[in-house]
Amino acid sequence: MDLETDQSADWRVRASCRDEDPDGLFVRGAEQRKAKLVCLACPVRTECLAEALDNRIEFGVWGGMTERERRALLRRRPDVLSWRELLDAARRDHQDEGAEEAQVG
Repeated sequence: MDLETDQSADWRVRASCRDEDPDGLFVRGAEQRKAKLVCLACPVRTECLAEALDNRIEFGVWGGMTERERRALLRRRPDVLSWRELLDAARRDHQDEGAEEAQVG
């Protein structure tokens, strides 16, 4: 297993919610907004969201999205076979754009 795969598999230990009460992330209604705040600056938000989407996790806030938001996304994009691959590629593209802008500026 290469280093990137090893780190990806271990994303949960770097999650901002690792020390939170799990019951606070599996709430309904207005409480979900509060739960989503934990995700805002999480360093593994993308990995978490991909986990929930790829595994069709039905409950809780994952990667800053509620179950309703994830269901809507899955309905809009039934063509996606691997959310992990899609989100990783999008992150790499975004990082590449930032590096190009830094070189130009």
